[in-house]
Amino acid sequence: MAKLRRSRIYLPGNRPRVIQKGTLLGADVVILDLEDSVAPDEKDAARILVTNAIKSVNFGAAEVMVRINPLTTCGREDLAAVLPVEPDAIVVPKSENREGVQVVERAILESKLGKRVAILPLIESAKGILNAYDIASASTLVEAITFGGEDFTKDIGATRTREGQEIFVGRSLLVIAAKAAGVQALDTVFSDFNDMEGLRKDTLAVKQMGFDGRAAIHPSQIEVIHEVFTPTEKEIQAAVNVIRAAEIARKKGSGVAVVKGKMIDKPVIERAEKVICIAERLSLPIPEPEG
Repeated sequence: MAKLRRSRIYLPGNRPRVIQKGTLLGADVVILDLEDSVAPDEKDAARILVTNAIKSVNFGAAEVMVRINPLTTCGREDLAAVLPVEPDAIVVPKSENREGVQVVERAILESKLGKRVAILPLIESAKGILNAYDIASASTLVEAITFGGEDFTKDIGATRTREGQEIFVGRSLLVIAAKAAGVQALDTVFSDFNDMEGLRKDTLAVKQMGFDGRAAIHPSQIEVIHEVFTPTEKEIQAAVNVIRAAEIARKKGSGVAVVKGKMIDKPVIERAEKVICIAERLSLPIPEPEG
């Protein structure tokens, strides 16, 4: 079953105090960053700090990932440094084709690690979006593909706006590619961390589009992101009702289930099962079926 990745937050790999605070933020995913947040002359020191942090810092229930630099720069050096300490996943920036994913896959497999290390390609360009399905299906280690809205808008010559109209198509294509490949779709940041209402509205919209989570640019955003991606009591109750109706239909030998006068089919049942799975992982109360 897919991991819970409602929220992700990047921590600069060259700032030990920030990394230490990452244990208290409550995000589902902590990403130790070796790329954008680290100056070129600090890359070597950041690798050492990140590897030591993975070995010694207790991040609690958070999934610990490392964002390496692009493979066209010093990404291979990053892999050589961090794979021996076995992070939970590698975030691969500037992903534009399946070949880049397979380079990371080979590095992971050749390291003969004691645990599974997942791959999360970060898609940030027009070319990457057009190749999103190839990227998502390039390796069985790919568990999600993620959208980089800021670099994407720059690449296509657009201006990033609060409404996000300029990234709607990119988001949609990424979700479609992810779901076709059977992996999670994770959205980009909402860059104005003072606009909580805007964050909530945008997060509700991307959840409706099919995203499974999004990145936070500031710790203050995590609570809102979690609220949106956590099933409500009403959603859990509806899911329970759907699953119960499906069970009754199966026992009767019928392929058709009905809830409150509406026919439900396999996709609806699968969505209900996903809601219940998330609720159980978060230890939320599961009510009895209505009626």
